[in-house]
This record gives sequence, C-alpha cells and structure tokens, in this order.
Amino acid sequence: MPNYFAISWDITPGSQDAVRQAFANYGRPDHDVKDADGNVVGKLLSTLVFMKDNTVIRVIEFEGSIIDVAPHMARQPAIRALEDELDKYLANPRDMSTPEGARKFFMESAMETLVSRKWDE
Repeated sequence: MPNYFAISWDITPGSQDAVRQAFANYGRPDHDVKDADGNVVGKLLSTLVFMKDNTVIRVIEFEGSIIDVAPHMARQPAIRALEDELDKYLANPRDMSTPEGARKFFMESAMETLVSRKWDE
C-alpha cells in the first residue's frame, strides 16, 4: 500500500520562473529505495510539485518507510543537484549538508496527511 509525504517551503518573490525551470530540468532518482547496504527496501512511485505565489509543495508517493526514503533521496545525484539549485531561491535558508540539518528542514516543512482516497477504495 502506498504512503505519501509532503513538504512545503517558501521561495523569494520573483523567483517563480527559476524554480519552474529547476523542476522542469531535474533528473530522475533511482526509483528502487535502497538502504545504506544497497538492499531494496521500498519504491518511489510518483512525485507531484505545486507552486502558488511564493509557496512550493512537493508530494511523494512511495512504498516502504519514510525513514528509508529520506536518506535514499539524499544519496541521489539528481535530487542533490535540484536541492542545490533550489537553495538559491529559498525565503528561509536551510542546511542540507548534514543529516541533522536535513532532518530539521523536513520536520519543520512536513505536512500532515488529512485524507488519502483512491477511486477503487
């Protein structure tokens, strides 16, 4: 059964076109979620990104645990490059260079899931 994780953050006014471009050009991560030893422990199913004015929301759908997904994503070159590009446009700087900094950002930015429905449920 899929799980979802969403985060939101604010960008600087006027940076919307640059953020659109960053998302339009970023590569794909490995969709097999692997632990530090290379064992497959989940799967990335989909990503959605929304923007309204200065707010960006990213939603990922995945199988497995977010505890495994987060470090897997941090090891992905395409994601690292995107995050480095987005850092230029953040209204509130973040430190993604350490596990602690990344954890702090995700804990502060995480959104609560209120409803998740599928057509066949």
